[in-house]
Amino acid sequence: MLKKIIICLGIPLLFILSSCNTSKQKTIKTVNVNFSDDQTPGDQLSGTDTIPTINVAVSAIISPRETFKYYKELFDFISRETGYKIVFKQRKTYQEVNLMLRESQVDVAFVCSGAYIKEKSVSDIDILVVPVCNGQPYYNAYVIVNKDLNITTFPQLRGHSFAYTDPLSNTGKFYIDKRLSQLNEISSSFFSKTVFTHAHDISMQLVSNKIIDGASVDGLIFDYLAKKYPQRVENLRIIEKSESFGIPPVVVPQNIDPILRKRLKDIFLNMHEIPEGKKILQKIMIERFIEGDDESYNSIRRMLAEYER
Repeated sequence: MLKKIIICLGIPLLFILSSCNTSKQKTIKTVNVNFSDDQTPGDQLSGTDTIPTINVAVSAIISPRETFKYYKELFDFISRETGYKIVFKQRKTYQEVNLMLRESQVDVAFVCSGAYIKEKSVSDIDILVVPVCNGQPYYNAYVIVNKDLNITTFPQLRGHSFAYTDPLSNTGKFYIDKRLSQLNEISSSFFSKTVFTHAHDISMQLVSNKIIDGASVDGLIFDYLAKKYPQRVENLRIIEKSESFGIPPVVVPQNIDPILRKRLKDIFLNMHEIPEGKKILQKIMIERFIEGDDESYNSIRRMLAEYER
């Protein structure tokens, strides 16, 4: 029986900028790519059809090249620890990842917080573990602009273009919709134009290059790029940070094979105590994995309830 795992700390092989507005529309170039290709991160178990496979599907957080480079060592580590071959799959949207999880096409998923609460409301999924970053299992949305713009507060973005990440993104969509609701506004009347980038680092690139005026991004991704590639954020200014939200969790369907569930949970919980595992986690700025709970995501649910009513 082939086992499958899905990870959402990444994005598809390309991005398509889709407009949310039907008025005041400027032309944005659309880039087309093939999302059907699968990749095997490591070759230590390749070359044999007798080894079971863990399929790793990816939805949008960071761009595909960054995702593959960022998580290749993690995939290889899981492969060695489980004895399974990892097949890395690309997915464009969070919804596509949720559907794979709902239809039991996957056994484990790294899902984003917004996508998690949406899927939790319609299917039986449980939190396996959550990562700890900066000493806590929480993260924030960063609202950013190009530093050359004379903008220092969110209300000053009125009449400017804005980049969303994904329709199910907490930091890249839900938080901004809440802020607009607090101003008694909606995106189509507040912003001159909106686009979906399907990757937080792509949103940052568009703002840095003055293609889009502002964006809301995952603070963990911003901090990672600021540390690893400071030149990528040197043209950006953070004008607002959100309250803390429950960090993107690792989830499993309730009908997962209990032996596989325990094995994967043990690997994640003990990874930081193994020299090789600790080194890999340090590279991706995760301190360790811990057990999580659904209540950590109630603040996102309350936020949604506030502006969706």
